[in-house]
Amino acid sequence: MKLPRSKRMRQRSEFLRVRRKGRSCRGRFMVLSCLRDETLPDFKFGFVTSRRVGNAVARVRVRRRLRSIARKEAESLNPGHYVVLIARAGAAEASFAELKEDWLALVRRCGLLRRDAVG
Repeated sequence: MKLPRSKRMRQRSEFLRVRRKGRSCRGRFMVLSCLRDETLPDFKFGFVTSRRVGNAVARVRVRRRLRSIARKEAESLNPGHYVVLIARAGAAEASFAELKEDWLALVRRCGLLRRDAVG
């Protein structure tokens, strides 16, 4: 199952707004930026993988893993947020479990995790 298009950020202006007005938390394999928006009923995710991550195959693999983590863990997030995940250089060598562990730590640090969520 894919992350629905309605839950993905597609426009540059959305990414820039989150980057300028939101808050960021840096992890080992990614940087998570988030911005609260009361008009947003659920959440929207954006993914950034630059050439520093690796070649095209590595970048696509990292993006696919990040999307999978976001889709599976979405129900444990507080609604009404824009979330941008920026992959760092070591993300291509990281395992799925390491990426998920980094994601959970960043979500907790940024305060996006619901109080009733287990984890």
